[in-house]
Amino acid sequence: MTARSMSKGANLPVDSPDVRVELSWAERAGGPDIDVSALLLTDGGRVRNDRDFVFYNQPLHASGAVRHVGKRRDAGVVTDAVHVDLRSLEGAITRVVLCASADGGAFGQVAGLTLRLFGTGGRSEMARFEMQADRETALIGGELYLREGRWKFRAVGQGYASGLAGLATDFGITVDEEPEGATAATVPPAPPRPLLPPVLSVQPGPSSPAPPDAPPVSRPESPPAVVPAAPPAGRPESAPSGRSSGPRLTKGEERLPVDMRKRLSLRKEQVAVSLSKRGATGISARILLVLDASGSMSFLYSKGVVADVVERMAAVAAQLDDDGEMQAWTFASEAARLPDLRLGELPEWLRLHVRVGEMSLFRRSKKPRKGLEPGQVDMRTVGIQNEEQKAIAQVRAYVRENPATAPTLALFFSDGGVYRDAAIERELRAAVEEPIFWQFVGLGRSNYGVLERFDTLPGRRVDNVGFFAVDDISTVPDQELYDRLLSEFPDWIKAARRAGIL
Repeated sequence: MTARSMSKGANLPVDSPDVRVELSWAERAGGPDIDVSALLLTDGGRVRNDRDFVFYNQPLHASGAVRHVGKRRDAGVVTDAVHVDLRSLEGAITRVVLCASADGGAFGQVAGLTLRLFGTGGRSEMARFEMQADRETALIGGELYLREGRWKFRAVGQGYASGLAGLATDFGITVDEEPEGATAATVPPAPPRPLLPPVLSVQPGPSSPAPPDAPPVSRPESPPAVVPAAPPAGRPESAPSGRSSGPRLTKGEERLPVDMRKRLSLRKEQVAVSLSKRGATGISARILLVLDASGSMSFLYSKGVVADVVERMAAVAAQLDDDGEMQAWTFASEAARLPDLRLGELPEWLRLHVRVGEMSLFRRSKKPRKGLEPGQVDMRTVGIQNEEQKAIAQVRAYVRENPATAPTLALFFSDGGVYRDAAIERELRAAVEEPIFWQFVGLGRSNYGVLERFDTLPGRRVDNVGFFAVDDISTVPDQELYDRLLSEFPDWIKAARRAGIL
């Protein structure tokens, strides 16, 4: 089948029951980072809610009909794609708009910008649309639309120099300043935080015969921080008797609520047992904690899973770190240092600092959010994207600037979506000669990129990285979790000492 070359405004019937729409461009050093997204619209030309927005941090629509496939690089060409199963689209959806945004530059800096439409299984190219751009930082490449019971594809090529904000206002969406009363929510469980900007309001207007060019989004509420009332599955188990070293007493434990103090005591015993199994009884270490706050983590935050992970990691710090404290970071598009976690302040720390990142594409004011409590990070500055290398760099800088006699164990939790493989590899290779062991834990079966492969990468004097992933960490018993978490750290300590790193 010969692909049809399309011009702006042209359309063609789509006979394939499912299609893949690819945007490709020539990779260029210093060029903008481009991301493809899709919006599912009703007859009114509007999304029903923020879940009708499919992008890298919300890659699958609830109906399963639209999926963000992700990026691929081949011979200097980058592609980002969306797969659409037209048979599975809900009856209310009559258009799927295919958008792209450029971060760190404009589309005019990009060569070879081409939209391609592929048929069933992505094997046959049905059409291609070569686009030209200038100062635009957002564009609508094309759209699938239902006309008289039949799906069609239209080449749109509409760009916006004002970025996603300009694209949104074309739909009658008003870009507001943040409401005066906006505060950082600190109440226990609420529904998962919507992933779209908290600064938009949809203004009704007269219908137009021409199809609109961009999606509206509804105003979400401020995201909640969650403190679990009690831990989920994976409760402490009784540790075996006959240990050669028991749990350490840590300053501040006596101030914890009784239930939390009991959980901590049992968990410290289990950490000691895990170390004993590895012949590492009595070792000390500085414990650092890194939490993924990207948009795809919102469900785990809202369900209290992340808060429970932090409580379980507090036992590791209580047993290994002489002062029982943990330094902590949060990251998404950017990384941010959180206040130190002191055991006696654990419940309040969970309430204040276990919070997911926020998207704020249309934020005008750079002032901190009103209502933040002392020490809280404005999560709008953290964002929602995955930039693991930025958190790794901040942790490395902290360790260099704050040397310790004990080795450092960095506990790094992420739900995947890794795509900065080269930058992450550079940071971790550079960290080989530093007194840090990086233990990465995957929350769910997702794309972890170089983190999964790092154990096998050659050219390192010592293996300074461990990785494992679990489907649902809340169902993993504490003893099993600590066994896996501490399985490689003692071996690294021995190797690092032989190499003169420690």
